[in-house]
Amino acid sequence: MFSHQLPVDIKKLTVKNFEFVKMHSLGNDFVVIDGIEQKIFLTSDIVKAIAHRRTGVGCDQILLVKSIRGRKNIFEFRIFNADGSESSQCGNGACCVASLIYERAYSTGKELILQTNVDSLQCTIGQDRKVTAALGVPHFSPSDVPFLADSEEITYPLEVNGKSLSISALSIGNPHAVMVVPDINNAPVEETGASIESHARFPERANVGYMQVETDSSISLRVFERGVGETLACGSGAGAAVIAGQRMGLLGTRVTVKFAIGEAVVEWKGAGSPVFLTASTSRAYRGELQECLDQFN
Repeated sequence: MFSHQLPVDIKKLTVKNFEFVKMHSLGNDFVVIDGIEQKIFLTSDIVKAIAHRRTGVGCDQILLVKSIRGRKNIFEFRIFNADGSESSQCGNGACCVASLIYERAYSTGKELILQTNVDSLQCTIGQDRKVTAALGVPHFSPSDVPFLADSEEITYPLEVNGKSLSISALSIGNPHAVMVVPDINNAPVEETGASIESHARFPERANVGYMQVETDSSISLRVFERGVGETLACGSGAGAAVIAGQRMGLLGTRVTVKFAIGEAVVEWKGAGSPVFLTASTSRAYRGELQECLDQFN
């Protein structure tokens, strides 16, 4: 939950007017900033001010897209969490940004690449604002997650609040902890989400997924996102949950992932293969951020 107080001294910010688009994918909401037509400079304080749900626009993440000189259909994609930190992966966000790029005719076709600070995400525009994003090849070595462990395992014991939990730890561009729960409605997200996110064994923090397995092709999922808190949906979290479930022998290669207000589809063919996320995208509104968020002047 966000504090009722301003996260920063808003009057000290010097945010020039710029246009943004409020978008969401399955309720995972974003402020998407077009850096192709506008010159944009973001700082951690500016990000926190925009993301604040009572005094700013409000969002889970701020997404910034820019063109890359001399590269057609390849775009720079930066992801900022609500707490001002920068992330390397956002599946639902990639789907939203790809949809906006296509709508604004910045790409020459229905396939484009988003270049994050660690990876390249290939996106394909489908029907009815659905987008399929290749989120990369998952990594399981503890040093690659990163996660502190002596050897690679499918699941690990993790001491949290005096209890021993069983989690999977993996990376698909960002670190994930995934645990199986018997009832998604009573998953201990509030009790353990923050503690697992910032656990000492995750030196770069982690996204935390709580997965209820319904069949080998269907799960329900809640995610406590690194730098944000619980969100209505999480694309990379969906991918991580399906990968973890497959490695535990619980899931097949194509799985429907059910969130609070919608569903995504994840496909993964096993070790060495990229994971694919297909999710819907929605545009809520377009707005303009005024200099210094002038309602505070």
